[in-house]
Amino acid sequence: MGTKAMYRRRPSHGFGYGGAAGRPGGVGHKPLKRPVQARSRFTVQALYDAFVRIWRSRGWDAVTTREVALESGVSVGTLYDYFPNKQALLSGYVRHCIEALVEALHQQVVQADTLTWAERLHRLVRLSCGVDPGQPYFDAEMLALEHQIAEPKHHRRAYEELSAKWVEALTGCADLPRPMSPERARTLFLCAWGGRRYRLLVAPTDLDAERWAAEVEAVCRAAIEAG
Repeated sequence: MGTKAMYRRRPSHGFGYGGAAGRPGGVGHKPLKRPVQARSRFTVQALYDAFVRIWRSRGWDAVTTREVALESGVSVGTLYDYFPNKQALLSGYVRHCIEALVEALHQQVVQADTLTWAERLHRLVRLSCGVDPGQPYFDAEMLALEHQIAEPKHHRRAYEELSAKWVEALTGCADLPRPMSPERARTLFLCAWGGRRYRLLVAPTDLDAERWAAEVEAVCRAAIEAG
């Protein structure tokens, strides 16, 4: 399937923050503003937590701004300060997932100076493959709805932010068997990240998530050792 076919149904806005502008004659699919202060971050996190609880128990059709407000204990008016509709809520949540992963890669790998290269790789793969339990919930149905909220440029931005952490983490290893080029680090990231997304899409039953992540790590390790 070509790129044009994949994104034929893309909307004008979504997948993160960027103001209230939307499609002509309609409401945009972006959150209206980014929470900055501690109180607003707490409020938006409560909305995301409620969104995920409703999603997991009753599905996308049950997600409404009113239901999310009731579940979270946040007023509908306050919810609308951030999210004009449930598509904007999904857009914000997906961006939240990316930002959480970028931060985890930075804190647990890039900044972890005492790790060996093998330990760094292990953390990179587990985080990027989605088998680390500390990351926000994301499933195949969320992936299937991305066409409603994301354009190719939004996927490109996520790729650039995440792959940059792999480059930073691996090229900075002093104990690698051989020097790591940025191109190889990005290729290894694509093996993990692209595999994670395709695995969500096809939901294979012959390889559970932990075994799959271990195989990805083994492939990446072999590529590093081979130079």
